[in-house]
Amino acid sequence: MTTLTGATLAAAGIDAVALKPTEVDVSQATALDVETLAIDYEGAAHVPETDVIERLASTANVRVTTPVRANGFDPLGDDSGFDTLPADARHVLVAGHSAYLSDDEAARAVAPRLRAAVDDTSNPWVGTEGIERLALAVGGTQYELLSRTTARDVRTLRTAGFDGSIAVYAPLVLSNSEDAMLDAVGDYTARRGPVRNALPDGAPTDSRATGRTRDVLKQAIRDYALVGSVETVAERTKRLHDIGVDTIVGYPARGLDPFLS
Repeated sequence: MTTLTGATLAAAGIDAVALKPTEVDVSQATALDVETLAIDYEGAAHVPETDVIERLASTANVRVTTPVRANGFDPLGDDSGFDTLPADARHVLVAGHSAYLSDDEAARAVAPRLRAAVDDTSNPWVGTEGIERLALAVGGTQYELLSRTTARDVRTLRTAGFDGSIAVYAPLVLSNSEDAMLDAVGDYTARRGPVRNALPDGAPTDSRATGRTRDVLKQAIRDYALVGSVETVAERTKRLHDIGVDTIVGYPARGLDPFLS
């Protein structure tokens, strides 16, 4: 596998890196030359130890996803999880995904909890997926998933006078190999609503895809992810920055190894 470097992330216009503790050893991210690291929440069992987050915070700004409906991060209930995070760690406030919420947690109202969390948190990012209007109403940096409508949506916000910060999350594959792109992000893009509706039932969504399925996915991975050479991705991120995106967060879809020197 070709080894890239942190400097390559910067050359591609990537401002921050998203880390999934179930997929990578997040402690290795100290070697990445980026200003911000965002640790995804994939369930209470996978929150990194305090000392690991502290080490990361010694080299970069660290943000930890905090689902406001989950026990431990509920500002209107059990908020003990906040006490386990270092003071230097800032937050990405999200409603929380049903994949890691219990039925009781998923039934909790989002709006009052998100408002309370924003009031209690310094300079939060607010995840907009599924709660776009609520996220905009409570303020904070709007943290959006890259999609085919991102450019239009950002222009609309800026034209309407929104002068807050906007961050955009996207899977990242620095490769010219179409098969490598599909293996890394084909399944991710296939879960997006418009793509899911366009795909034949049961078709493979990785490099095995053929025919119409492959044609749909070839376009979709470019709509919902940052893929291609460093130069290709840099052109895309520059356009995003130019229309008003402040921070582009890349999720290394093939792991951290390609970026560790």
